[in-house]
Amino acid sequence: MGIPQQRHSRQRTPADIECWLTDMDGVLVHENQVIPGAAELLRRWSEAGQRFLVLTNNSIYTPRDLCARLKASGLDVPEESLWTSALATAEFLKRQQPGGRAFVIGEAGLTTALHEAGFVLTDRDPDYVVLGETRTYSFEAITRAIRLILDGARFIATNPDPTGPSAEGLLPATGAVAALITAATHRAPYVVGKPNPMMFRSALNRIDAHSETTAMIGDRMDTDIIAGMEAGLHTILVYSGITTAADVARFPFRPDEAFDSVADLAALLGEPRELRQP
Repeated sequence: MGIPQQRHSRQRTPADIECWLTDMDGVLVHENQVIPGAAELLRRWSEAGQRFLVLTNNSIYTPRDLCARLKASGLDVPEESLWTSALATAEFLKRQQPGGRAFVIGEAGLTTALHEAGFVLTDRDPDYVVLGETRTYSFEAITRAIRLILDGARFIATNPDPTGPSAEGLLPATGAVAALITAATHRAPYVVGKPNPMMFRSALNRIDAHSETTAMIGDRMDTDIIAGMEAGLHTILVYSGITTAADVARFPFRPDEAFDSVADLAALLGEPRELRQP
C-alpha cells in the first residue's frame, strides 16, 4: 500500500544519518527468508562506509552462529555487526559487577557472552540469576533459580518476549518463564533487551555512534520504535513484520518515518526526500 508523504517538524535528511541500527526478524529476514531489499540496504551501508549493527532480542546464538545462519539465508553480516540481548546483558553486568558470579538459564549465546565478560558461571552463591532464551527450559533449573533469588541473588532477564516462533507454532519464551519465576519469588527481573533503551545505548557505544546521527529501523512499535525514540534515535518503522499500518493509530507515539519494507528505504538512500509518516 502507498504511504502518504508528510513534512515533519523535526525533519532530518539522509545526510544527517551517519550510523544505523536495525532489527533483524521482520526487517531483514522473516522465518529464515531474506526480505527483499535487505541485501541491497546492507550493501549500500557498506559501500558508503557507514557503521551499522543488526540487533536481536534472541539470546540463543553467538554472533558467529548468527553470522552463519544469516549467510545461509543469503545475507552477509559480519560478526562484529551483530548485537544481541545476550551481549548487551553481559556488557551491562560487567559494568555493574566486574568479575561477578551468575547462575544462567540459557544457551551458548548467553553463556559465551558472560564468560567473555569475565563472569564465573555457578549455581553456588551467585550474585545474579540470568534468564535467557532456550528451547529446553528445565523445571529443575527454574526451581534452582527461584531458590537462589529467594536467597538474595539479583534477577536479570535478557529480554521480555513472552513467546517465540518455531516450525510447529509459538513457544513460551524468556518473558513467560520470567513471569513464572516472579510469581514464585515476588521479584521482577531487570530486563536489558528491547524495549529497554539500555540495549540501544550499549549498541551506540559499540560502534562509537551518537544518538543525534543514528537511525533505528524496526517492525514493532512496542519494542523497536519506542526504545529507539526513548534513546533519542531517528526511528523508521517498516510494515514487513509485526506492526501493520492500521496498528500505528493505537499507539500514543509515532515513528519519524514509515515504509512498506527496507526495499523502499534502500531505493531512497542517498536521494533528497521528505519524511514519510504513517
